[in-house]
Amino acid sequence: MAARDIGLLRGSLVFVWLATAGASVWEAHGRSAALLQQAGVAGTAVGVAMLWGGVALDVAIGLLLWRAPLRLAATAALVTTLSMTVVTSAVLPGLWLDPLGALVKNLPIIAALLVLRRNAP
Repeated sequence: MAARDIGLLRGSLVFVWLATAGASVWEAHGRSAALLQQAGVAGTAVGVAMLWGGVALDVAIGLLLWRAPLRLAATAALVTTLSMTVVTSAVLPGLWLDPLGALVKNLPIIAALLVLRRNAP
């Protein structure tokens, strides 16, 4: 894979992670709160920890993908994506049927991360 293609893929994933963090903060009292309500943890310490811990994790992965060695960053993002997908599937399985692909989008992200790991210098 050409270096410019790796850069494009990497940059797009940096954007996804950082934009997700931003959207979670922007919607902290809107869509984010609604998801926590569906999960039964809205207004609890667990819910607050899930929201802000998730934001911090999204930022951390975004920054890792931007600056850290690619194999390390892609592995961390892959483990995080798989873990978040499994947990979300257990708690809110209906998100697999979300018209905007809330969980379905994770499948091509996982594929992209695997490609990056395979092509890391």
